[in-house]
Order: sequence, then structure tokens, then C-alpha cells
Amino acid sequence: MVDVADKLAYFQAITGLEDPDLCTEILQAHGWDLELAISSFTSSTQPSASSTVSDSDPPDSRARTDSASASGPITAPAPGLAWRLVTLPISVISGSLGLISGAVGLGLWAAGGVLSYSLGMIGLGSGQGGESSAGLVSVTAAASEAMDFVAAFEREYGTRGPNFVGEGFMDALQRSRNAFKLLFVYLHSPDHPDSPVFCERTLCSEALAPFVNENFVAWGGSIRASEGFKMSNSLKASRFPFCAVVMPATNQRIALLQQVEGPKSPEEMLTILQRVLEESAPVLVAARLDAEERRNNMRLREEQDAAYRAALEADQARERQRREEQERLEREAAEAERKRKEEEEARERAAREAAEKEAARARMRQEKALSLGDEPEKGPNVTQVLVRFPTGERKERRFHSTAPIQAVYDYVDSLGCLEVENYNLVSNFPRVTYGTEKRSLTLKEAGLHPQASLFVELN
Repeated sequence: MVDVADKLAYFQAITGLEDPDLCTEILQAHGWDLELAISSFTSSTQPSASSTVSDSDPPDSRARTDSASASGPITAPAPGLAWRLVTLPISVISGSLGLISGAVGLGLWAAGGVLSYSLGMIGLGSGQGGESSAGLVSVTAAASEAMDFVAAFEREYGTRGPNFVGEGFMDALQRSRNAFKLLFVYLHSPDHPDSPVFCERTLCSEALAPFVNENFVAWGGSIRASEGFKMSNSLKASRFPFCAVVMPATNQRIALLQQVEGPKSPEEMLTILQRVLEESAPVLVAARLDAEERRNNMRLREEQDAAYRAALEADQARERQRREEQERLEREAAEAERKRKEEEEARERAAREAAEKEAARARMRQEKALSLGDEPEKGPNVTQVLVRFPTGERKERRFHSTAPIQAVYDYVDSLGCLEVENYNLVSNFPRVTYGTEKRSLTLKEAGLHPQASLFVELN
């Protein structure tokens, strides 16, 4: 809910009235209905404004205008730079949201504009009883009014005049800010007797028009149109023809650098505009330098960000490479450790198997030694057996002649002189191999009694 102070402030901003008591009376008379009060004020003030600039001016007023025109330029105090700040109508600002942004140079080249939702806050969404507010100008309507003015001006006076932009006031203000130029404003009163001469001889002169086109952004509007009427109220235009030079200021305000009221010759206009350009040159230069510095700073930040990203990517690549190398080394170390453990386990297993095998052989030798029994004494039924090993070692033992040849094998096995299990006992003369099929023969049956000489032949 918007309070009384906010409604009063918005009403002053829209109507351009500075007397708070008068604004309060108008709002009270309309039951503090902001939209109704604005509509009533707009409809009541537009005819009076027209009458002040039409042919129905009182004779004394026209006489003052004529005398002022005849006497030459209006002498006024040197305006200096931004000698007056002017509050723009909210309907003009809301037509181009966010167009004036960023603060530039000496605090004057700054953001302007009102957020669109403020319209809803003050209740300007829809009119009471279904009636819409006549004072609001949309983006399309503002541009349409500007294009209509440009078309009408060119039909009437040709294309030799200033290149008025065919867009709303706030768009033109933004265009001037982007181009680092001042905004030349012309408010046209179609009914004023001095308007045709001023447009044809001054605005369309060969001296003034090129100067304006080169050094300014030009915007024009008819006071019969909504936005032109609002700007005439905001700039407090009391005499026509009316020209002004403005630049963006803060929030919803503009800096009024110069206003020219009444007819002027091309030379007079040129002198005034040249002086304004000279006085505002430091601000424009500072704004341009500030914008260039911001662009340079932005480019430097982008380059720094790019260099940082490149360095970061390089660091990340090196870190990734380091991690990959570390992971590779860890994998190789793990693989080497695995192989070492496998080899160690294999050696332990082989040693264990060898130990088991040796234990088994020891048990076997022991068992076979036990199976042989005691060596018999010499006698007629005892066979003397000599066994020669591949190493040249010889072993002798007596066996009963009835003992099988297998007993001699058991005797050789019990000695543990051989590392192999597959071998044969062979006699030299005659050479006979006592293989598996003959091990069951007795020594006597094999012809080895009473003595035999055998050697071990490895398979």
C-alpha cells in the first residue's frame, strides 16, 4: 500500500508541479486516487498550455515575445554546466526501463530510470471503473509519436533540418549517453506563429543543422503529443519555439544545461550551442575517458581471467599428469610386490615340496632298509653283490641267493646315493639289464650267484 507521501511525490514527478500544498489539494479533491488526479490534471492543463503558445496569446504577451525577439538574444545568466536538474515525468521514464545505466564523469553522466513495477505499486495498472490512464506512454507509443513528429517535420520543412531520432525521449537520452554527446531537444508548438519561421530558417539552416547533427543527438516532439506535452511541463517551457540541451543525471532526472525560448537566428543558436559544447566538453571527455578506462579494465580483467584460466588448466594438467605418474608408479610397485610375493610363495612352496619329497624319500629309504633285514653272513647260499654308481662310488652287500633282484633295488634306494628314481641295474658280462620284468627273479635264477657285479644305469 503506497502511503500519502509516496503518492504526493509521484504526483509531483508526473505533473511537474513543485508546490506540495497545491498537489495535496488536488489529490484530496480526488480522494487520493492518484490515477484519477493525474488524468484530471492532464486533461485540464493541456488546453491551457496550448493557449499559452497559440495565436490566442494575449496581446501584451505576444508583444513581450515580439519585443524580446526583436531585441536579439535573451540575456540570461551564464548557465554554467548542469545549472538545473529536472525531474522527468514517470510516464516518460517507465516507457524505456533501464536505458540510462552506469555513473559516468563528475556524477552527471549517470543512471536514470524507474523500475517498471513502481507503476503497479502506485496503482497505475488499470483505471477506476475500467478506464485506462491517458497519461501513460508505452514504448511503442513513445516511438510512434517520435516517428510521427519526424515524418510531419520532414513533410513540412524537408530533410535539411536536424536528424531527429525516431524514438522515445529515454531512448534518445540513452543514445546520447552511448555516443558521449549532449541531447538537443526541440519542442514543437504547431499553432505558434513563430514555429514555421524558426523551423525553416533556423533549424533547417545550412549553418545550424550540420552542427547539431555532428555534435548532438537530436530529439523532437510536438506538445500536442503526450510525451512532448509531458516534457514541456517538465522543462517548464513557457515560450515557443523552445529548445534545450540536456544530459542524463541521476535517477529519474536530467541535467538541463541550456534552454532557449523564443525565436532565434541561426547565428544566435550556433553561438549558444557552441558555448554549451565548450562548457560541457570536460564532462564529455571525462565520460569518454572513463568509459575507455572501464573498457580497458574490463579487457585487462578478461585477459587476466584468460591467463588465470590457462595457468589453472596448466596446473591441473600438471597435477593430473603427476597423479597419473604416481598412480602408474603405485601400480608398478604393487605389481612388483605381487610378483615378489608370488615368487616368494613359489619358492616357499618349492622348498616345502622339496622338503616333503626329501622326507618322503627318507621314509622310503628307512622303510626299504628295514625291509632288507640284517645282512647275512658269508655262506654257500649267500650272494656277494657289488654295485657301482655313476659317480664311481661302489657299494657291496651280501644277499641270500633266494632274494629277488628287487631286494638289490631296495638296497640301492636305501643308500640315498641317487637323486633320481628311474634307473636300471645292468651287468657287464654278459650285458643284461634287470628291468621291471626281471625284478621278481631271484639272484640265483638270474645267474648272479655266488657273486655279481652290477652298475646303475640312469634312464
